[in-house]
Amino acid sequence: RGSIMINSTQISYFTLAAYFDTGVFKYLLFTLILSLYVFIVCANLLLIVVICMNRSLHEPMYILMCSLFVNGLYGSTWLFPFLMIQIFLDSHIVSASVCFLQIFCVHSYGAVEYLNLAFMSYDRYLAICDPLHYNTRMTYNKVAMFIFLTWFYPCFAMIVLLSLALPLQLCGNIIYKVYCDTYSVVKLACSNTSLINIYGLIATFSTIVGCLLSIMYTYMRILQVCLSGSEQTRQKAVSTCTPHLAALLNFSVGACFEIIQSRYNMSGVPNMLRIFLSLYFLTCPPLFNPVMYGLKMSKIQVGPIHPKSIYYARVIIE
Repeated sequence: RGSIMINSTQISYFTLAAYFDTGVFKYLLFTLILSLYVFIVCANLLLIVVICMNRSLHEPMYILMCSLFVNGLYGSTWLFPFLMIQIFLDSHIVSASVCFLQIFCVHSYGAVEYLNLAFMSYDRYLAICDPLHYNTRMTYNKVAMFIFLTWFYPCFAMIVLLSLALPLQLCGNIIYKVYCDTYSVVKLACSNTSLINIYGLIATFSTIVGCLLSIMYTYMRILQVCLSGSEQTRQKAVSTCTPHLAALLNFSVGACFEIIQSRYNMSGVPNMLRIFLSLYFLTCPPLFNPVMYGLKMSKIQVGPIHPKSIYYARVIIE
């Protein structure tokens, strides 16, 4: 760090020091990232269009699923084009405005993902544990409220976070990652960071731990129903919940990687592995979620429409 304190609003750029010279492999790496991005966009868009165009899929489970795919597009669209530009131009400089925009995107993406998965687990809980009252408890108004909270809360929380980060006095502008995040910027601060650290801990704890506790509770209830139910009930519960649990595990592992490599000294870990760990939760969920759910949606059958059926006016997954 330098000895001169610089206001972050006066810094014109940050240097992303985690990049390395790819040499002759630059175009191969660029092509690989472009291919991954095209696949992610096509896969997520395809399922969004299928859900929107098929009226039989206009059900709470698929609406929440659609929100998950939109978030996958959101997370990958701010990341992949940026990575491609950095690699193709061999330029590892990012303007201050773009850096803070990345901070907003990366943290809001993570919060939206967890909230979306929490509301999806609640939907599965009602469908399996209280199917007779599913349609009265999981109304479209409630789904709309869930979608609103899923996107509004992270955006509001990030606006508050940025309002605390922008006034920080910084002693440098070198970030040892391939993108900007809050913790990397806060580590450059010479001024008191107690307020933003406390807020960050509270926001992170309330989002991640709150969502995980909610998901754990719903799956404990689902497990109780499965243990006391018939073989058919268990099979349907496993079939319905497996993609959700896989998506949750995939994203949580990636988020854990990011937290560990951001908070602890990873200088002994190879640079390529550190980059992979920091990008996992941004690339793998948007890549695998449409694949996992797409495989299930390929087996969709429309249940019988009967007033007394527990699958009344719903699409069931066999």
